[in-house]
Amino acid sequence: MEKHCFNIIIAGGKGTRFWPLSRAQRPKQLLKILSRKSLIDETAERVYGLGGRDQTLVVTVAEQVGALKKELPALAKNNFLAEPLGKNTAPCIGLAALEVLRRDPNGIMVVLPADHWVTDIKGFQRTLKAAITLAKKHDRLVTIGIRPDYPETGYGYIMKSAELSPGAGAFQVKKFTEKPNEAAAKKLIRQGSLWNSGIFVWKASLLLELLQRYQPEIGAALSRIGTAAKGKSLGNPSPALKRVIGREYGKMPSISIDFAVLEKAGAEGKVVTVEADFGWSDVGSWSAVHRMMGKDAHGNAGNGRWVQIGSKNCLIHSPDRLVVLLGIDNAVVVDTPDAILIGDLNRSQEVRDIVDELHRQGMGSYTIK
Repeated sequence: MEKHCFNIIIAGGKGTRFWPLSRAQRPKQLLKILSRKSLIDETAERVYGLGGRDQTLVVTVAEQVGALKKELPALAKNNFLAEPLGKNTAPCIGLAALEVLRRDPNGIMVVLPADHWVTDIKGFQRTLKAAITLAKKHDRLVTIGIRPDYPETGYGYIMKSAELSPGAGAFQVKKFTEKPNEAAAKKLIRQGSLWNSGIFVWKASLLLELLQRYQPEIGAALSRIGTAAKGKSLGNPSPALKRVIGREYGKMPSISIDFAVLEKAGAEGKVVTVEADFGWSDVGSWSAVHRMMGKDAHGNAGNGRWVQIGSKNCLIHSPDRLVVLLGIDNAVVVDTPDAILIGDLNRSQEVRDIVDELHRQGMGSYTIK
């Protein structure tokens, strides 16, 4: 295991991308769609070799803490940090940095989402160890950039510049680009840009310093939380500390770590990226699941019981009932006890819009459990 290393798993999903299988109380990270383990369990297992169970923290919103503790029983209860409300990734990563700094003034944070997928575990761990070494030696923020396979429009891109040293595979970051259209994505790939994996490595002290500098509202609120904690764990807060955390969270803007810190630090030459290819996907839609699954001769894939006749490139999830596809292409069919999704697989990024529409039509109960 890596000395001073802390794994920070961000697990605040809302359960909209994979409706009707995912719901508010069963978000994506708790789903078992690519293996017999949930996505968050898979994530935790592949990082235990970096920081160990004792130094693996999960940050989530308060209403999901119980489910996540049940899902990850190997973690100590005070390794779960509860946000009173979701405020995007900058505040929650800042909260985790406070806890890491309390435990180890030299702590290095490996920050990663709970709901991504990796096929090459050893390659993943080699990459993260290289990033940890970089973060220890330099006052830099380290990102993991993935060599792209195709012009994905749902990912952010990292434009790299000079390599830190010949053959190191680590580059100065020139620019971040958020979710380009297909033409722009193709151009970025031709220029050698990488997918932004959302996996970061840095010193906890440096991250808090930069939050104070670039986001003074967040920095000040975190300072007040740290003062109120008086050196005690944020994973087991007293009622008084809970009130302070709730009050200070209400003052923070809702902003991603990318916009809050990385883009600003990158403009000052403080961000580097480690180029990697370890079979990564953010599993962002049903079409992404279809891309990763084994398929029949006609490009169909699925979980559960299904039969196709003259159908191509479909995805089926139906653990309880038989689904028969007759002469349809590029469809997604997801069967659950109280709702069925039937749609165009190519439009699966729009599934989150269904949740909004259900609320507008007074059917929000279908998005909860």
